[in-house]
Amino acid sequence: MTSDIETRHTEKMKRIKAARDRMMAERTEERGLVIVHTGTGKGKSSSGFGMILRCVAHEMPCAVVQFIKGGRMSGERKLLESHFSDLCTFVVSGEGFTWETQDRARDIAAAEAGWEKAKALILDPKIRFVLLDEINIALRNDYLDIDTVVDFLLHEKPEMTHVCLTGRNAKPELLEIADLATEMTLLKHPFRDGVKAQQGVEF
Repeated sequence: MTSDIETRHTEKMKRIKAARDRMMAERTEERGLVIVHTGTGKGKSSSGFGMILRCVAHEMPCAVVQFIKGGRMSGERKLLESHFSDLCTFVVSGEGFTWETQDRARDIAAAEAGWEKAKALILDPKIRFVLLDEINIALRNDYLDIDTVVDFLLHEKPEMTHVCLTGRNAKPELLEIADLATEMTLLKHPFRDGVKAQQGVEF
């Protein structure tokens, strides 16, 4: 005999499904999105690379332009360059974190070079998704002009191309134009307990 709990659960799920079906039937538009991942918590770049791997799985040509943290080989870069270079273009424009380079002029030059590459990739009609990893750091430090970046995303980005921008402290101007913006909140991090960045988790 079906219990009252099971009956109520089934009825609740039926109502939820009906509401979801109505909602999904109303969502018919497809267009390229501006996606922003920001906040103090871990997972901003990881989420962006997760979407890159989805693109690869669907055989959608995509690209990564990595700002700031270019000094170390990451697992994502190693995988994409060694196995999926036909589907994903990987550009490293940074020379390492800003406290490592300690050279503002070099950091600005690297960011500007990365942005030029990024614009070319976004405008490439074959490429469907572009990840601008840690560009928010370059924008926060004024290595790139926020108005220039926003204007390009609003007026020159192809209609069906997705662009994901990651990094802490996303500027308000960028959040204003984003179609999807997520803030990662730090609750706990092992670094505070003396645990160093580890392979497979951090890089």
